Amino acid sequence: MTFDDTVGAEDSETGRAHEPSRAPTACPVALLTAGLTRLGLSGPVSRDILLAVLATLVSVSTLVVLNLVARAEGAEFAPATMTALTVLTCAQSLVLCVRRRSPLLCLSIVVLTQVAVLALLPADVAFQGVAPFIAAYTCATILAPRRLVWVLLAATVVHTAGGLAFASFPLASGTPLLAHDFLGIAAAQALSAVFSYGVVGFIGSDVATRRRFARLERLREAEAQRERTNSAIRAERTRMARELHDIAAHHLSGMVVQAGAAEQLIGRDDRAAAEMTAWVRSQGKETLDSLRMVVGTLREPGEHPPGTSEADEGEAEGAPVPGIAVLDRLVAGERALGSEVTLERTGGAYDLPPVADVTFYRVAQEALANARDHAWGARVRVELDYRESEVVLQVENEPGVERAESPADSRGMGLVGMRERAYLIGAVLETGPTDSGGWHIRLTLPFTRRISANGADRATAKDAPHDQGGPG
Repeated sequence: MTFDDTVGAEDSETGRAHEPSRAPTACPVALLTAGLTRLGLSGPVSRDILLAVLATLVSVSTLVVLNLVARAEGAEFAPATMTALTVLTCAQSLVLCVRRRSPLLCLSIVVLTQVAVLALLPADVAFQGVAPFIAAYTCATILAPRRLVWVLLAATVVHTAGGLAFASFPLASGTPLLAHDFLGIAAAQALSAVFSYGVVGFIGSDVATRRRFARLERLREAEAQRERTNSAIRAERTRMARELHDIAAHHLSGMVVQAGAAEQLIGRDDRAAAEMTAWVRSQGKETLDSLRMVVGTLREPGEHPPGTSEADEGEAEGAPVPGIAVLDRLVAGERALGSEVTLERTGGAYDLPPVADVTFYRVAQEALANARDHAWGARVRVELDYRESEVVLQVENEPGVERAESPADSRGMGLVGMRERAYLIGAVLETGPTDSGGWHIRLTLPFTRRISANGADRATAKDAPHDQGGPG
């Protein structure tokens, strides 16, 4: 196990914060990680520097021990050779400071310095620090598997070829090896290179795969937990919607009966008629209060876009929900937030059914919010066209940039919600990219027109059953 495991630094390679352990007792890795954090070594750079210093101390100490062993056997290194070996060993270990920022550069320098170390050693003497193991392990945890195979193969070939070249023409002794000695040295160099890069790389790749799998499992579990929570919320909202229907049906049926009785008593018993009318009024107020309470609970939190308020949208308590009559106010709010929005109305305006009116407003609101989040700085055009047999809303934006501060989670109904609202009123929703790279949303509602009792021109959706019980 390398120091990389002990500090648990691989997660920080991607900038992720360490997740707290779910185990009731802290493991040694978690304790060491917490200790390093308390010392101020919380980032990948600082931990890599500490790793490089420790690798330098271990490698130089191993070189000193090797020199002492050689002195005991009467083959002490020359002072110049020992100095050069020490410098190369320090350089090889200190380059680990950039192992995660530039893994290929780090491994290349480590391999070349290792070849230089082999050139200074006698052919029958082997020395290698810990840097090659750590560099190979780091590449295995970062690089893609196919690329990793070629990188480790190249490192193994360079290491082996360099060792064999300097074994054939040694710089330390100047005496070439005999044939049988050469074969033994060649086998040793090849095995050393395969273990240093191939085996260690395989271990690192396996560890990286396990970590990615564990991370995906955590994400899948978190997603499943969110889905369970959302399902519970949806079930509760469905139950409350049924209660809303029951409340309205109970009170309204009673009010209809009492209103009919009061109508029969007018002119015959005005006092009783007045009492019944007062009861109808009180029941109506109670019903409205109950509806407002339940609908307020059913509404999504943060439903209003940034920069607008309930009062701005005409949604103060007791006020009706907004419709396309206040599109100008919605567009003005988007302009105040920095968006370049134009609104164009064509045709003769007329009233839409209440549910359709709200749907058109909500679709325009969501489309503008999406353009603000995903096409920041782009020009947005809103068109509302009243035609003979249909009304069309189109919101189109030019290409823009994704805002860095855009919310990660959906704060609106999204395309799915817009399609559901369109289906409920019998409208057709079309969405997709434009030829210029922007995005467009088009909502078309077919209808038949009629003249109401007060002479107002009104529209009735052709698919009338969809209007019943639609979202408000």
